[in-house]
Amino acid sequence: MVLAKNYLQRLISCTPGDIEEKITKLINEIDECRKNNNVVYICGNGGSAANALHISNDLHYGACKNAKNSRGIKVEALASNTSILTCLGNDLGYEQIFSHQVERKGMKGDMLLVLSGSGNSKNIINAIEVGRKKEMKTIGIFGYDGGICKNLVDIAIHFDVNDMQISEDWQLIVGHICMQEILIRSKQG
Repeated sequence: MVLAKNYLQRLISCTPGDIEEKITKLINEIDECRKNNNVVYICGNGGSAANALHISNDLHYGACKNAKNSRGIKVEALASNTSILTCLGNDLGYEQIFSHQVERKGMKGDMLLVLSGSGNSKNIINAIEVGRKKEMKTIGIFGYDGGICKNLVDIAIHFDVNDMQISEDWQLIVGHICMQEILIRSKQG
């Protein structure tokens, strides 16, 4: 099947040379949150919102299900509460649906992981800006050219590909790598 072969080639060909280093940094930040009882907040729009929920589930349960002496990871996908999203979208505007939550919930030492294909969504930009003001660690997984967000976050994991589906695939792949490594670490204490 030509389409499948081409898709897989594009998925692999956009892998950046520093991917292991960047994913290791992300894993270390998540593990610091676990050890220090800080919260990992994750946000994205559309398919990236669905990936945020998926990754938060993996980090909450999968990464720490056999942990020794660990409370696990405190993690929240900011797109998970439709009442909050629709309230904030209606009253403050869609651009504030994540930043308002980060402002109210986020604390110094927490982490904000943003998922975005383009890196140009105003609600993601606003969330990063608020997270930085609150001295949270900001990390993003981006496709396309990385957009505005690529230069706003502390750590940018960027896949230079003009394909939303491949961008979203990489979000989950990175999330799954993190989950499996945190699972190993959480068993060690």
